[in-house]
Amino acid sequence: MVEWMTSSEPVDYPIAVHAMEERVGAIRSGHADEAIWLLEHPAIYTCGPNSRQDDLLKPQTLPVFRSGRGGQYTYHGPGQRVVYTMLDLATRGRDLRTFVSCLEAWMVATLDEFGVKGHTRRKRIGVWVESGRQQERKIGAIGVRVRKWVSYHGMSINVSPDLSHYDGIVACGLEGYGATSMQDLGVETTMGEVDSVLRKTFGHSFHDLRG
Repeated sequence: MVEWMTSSEPVDYPIAVHAMEERVGAIRSGHADEAIWLLEHPAIYTCGPNSRQDDLLKPQTLPVFRSGRGGQYTYHGPGQRVVYTMLDLATRGRDLRTFVSCLEAWMVATLDEFGVKGHTRRKRIGVWVESGRQQERKIGAIGVRVRKWVSYHGMSINVSPDLSHYDGIVACGLEGYGATSMQDLGVETTMGEVDSVLRKTFGHSFHDLRG
């Protein structure tokens, strides 16, 4: 069974990481169900262990937190739906690559419900939107960590964040690619509506993971 949790107020990043680590331990020991946590963070930058310092273009703009997740620099902030996935991959096939593909499929299916056509790219993790105005832009990011086959961290979808904050980093280490959001693409919605669709599309998107 997967427990769904939603935080109505932004959660400080260190508090969220601590809570995830505790839940991962409880899942691993059999004392808690798997969980999906829907939340927002205050405006911050986070970076994975392999991030390049040069990719932080404006170090004084926002607080920066080092993270144990995969990936490089990214932005989190109000208007972005962060989805933390604490799932027992030992019972779901022990296949990290398939797990990441399922996260991408979940975002694509969710965006499709709002009329946004998201695309995946073989050498660029995440979900992208093609645009006639400029080079394709990123709308959904992924950064995961696995401890004893229990996943945590997860993915984020740009619903209506302040996109100007992406100017302070080379997001995900990919130069020349901008960010977009559902709002930027003309889709006006609420976090509650996005959350409802995430719950609706979850099961089908993860059919490739045994569970």
